[in-house]
Amino acid sequence: MSVCNTFPGLIDYCPGSHNHFFENYAYIKNFLLEKIKEHEESLDVTIPRDFIDYFLINGGKEDGNQPLKNRLEHLAITVTDLFSAGTESLSTTLRYALLLLLKYPHVTAKVQEEIERVVGKHRSPCMQDRSHMPYTDAMIHEVQRFIDLVPNSLPHEVTCDIKFRNYFIPKGTTVITSLTSVLHDSKEFPNPEVFDPGHFLDGNGNFKKSDHFMPFSAGKRICAGEGLARMELFLFLTSILQNFNLKPLVHPKDIDINPVLLGLTSVPPAFQLCFIPS
Repeated sequence: MSVCNTFPGLIDYCPGSHNHFFENYAYIKNFLLEKIKEHEESLDVTIPRDFIDYFLINGGKEDGNQPLKNRLEHLAITVTDLFSAGTESLSTTLRYALLLLLKYPHVTAKVQEEIERVVGKHRSPCMQDRSHMPYTDAMIHEVQRFIDLVPNSLPHEVTCDIKFRNYFIPKGTTVITSLTSVLHDSKEFPNPEVFDPGHFLDGNGNFKKSDHFMPFSAGKRICAGEGLARMELFLFLTSILQNFNLKPLVHPKDIDINPVLLGLTSVPPAFQLCFIPS
């Protein structure tokens, strides 16, 4: 990846799995372009059905007034990002969460106790439960803070000349943000290298928000799928822990939680576990 980023012309000539990636990306994008065309043909502005409809109704305007150039292309790329990020990043976070819950069974026990008390066994968890489950909410936030899934976020481009903290940044400059410096800030999170849901709890055990929590990046170009991802993480993890006990194949102290760095994201090492019906 480093070589191809430095010499992008090599990508067209080098064999490898990246060719399959580009093929799959093009397939998904073309599929979504077809769906966008179907949405255009059946659009009813009074009954928007989904994200594509809302985008089309809004006219693809940036900041609510200026039309985007190549708006359908822009829409297709945005939906493609939601499609891909909503599967890969979410599944990676879930895998890492399960690994951490194996490593720290006392955290798992507290979450399961809260699930039993608030949700019980006779219905599925729902989003309304989250506000009554501060420890579970704190655990999920701590998972995302601790794993630092995308350490340097994604590249962004300055759309106009701007002065920031006495630095002049010209239009077109690529900006890379270090999310690690915020998520692992020792002033905000004491012992940031330690997995501790208490980082998001106050002295009374209530959930505590933090302005330093930004695993979805920061600013107006924050991850468009944040709301969906937060819902999925809560519902998937609580449903799993409601119905199963997690059993590692090795002693918790021997579980490796150090990430395997692959490209842009921090990926957990391979591991095995047993789901024991509770």
